[in-house]
Amino acid sequence: MQNATPLVIDSQLEQEEPSYSFLGGTSGFVFYWLAFTVPFIVYGSNTLFFLLYTWPFFLALMPASVLLGIVFSVVLRGRLFLTLLLTGITVICLFWLVFSFLSGW
Repeated sequence: MQNATPLVIDSQLEQEEPSYSFLGGTSGFVFYWLAFTVPFIVYGSNTLFFLLYTWPFFLALMPASVLLGIVFSVVLRGRLFLTLLLTGITVICLFWLVFSFLSGW
């Protein structure tokens, strides 16, 4: 006779939560590039000369945009519409804020 006790495995004890960070990171990256086009739409092709001198400021917004997307996605537990809406509004406003401060408009 073996000296062993049976183990009862409870499947509800540990459930893995899905990863929401990929959705948030992707949405932050996509909205960064969409926000990058807004000054070109508003002010035309002369914006390129302005961005040639100030590109480090706008490049620094890329990881911030991705992190904002990840944070919104994790906090909202992957609710797609709300994550996309908040990420889009925040990234575009952040990009526009930096553009306005640098250009003085």
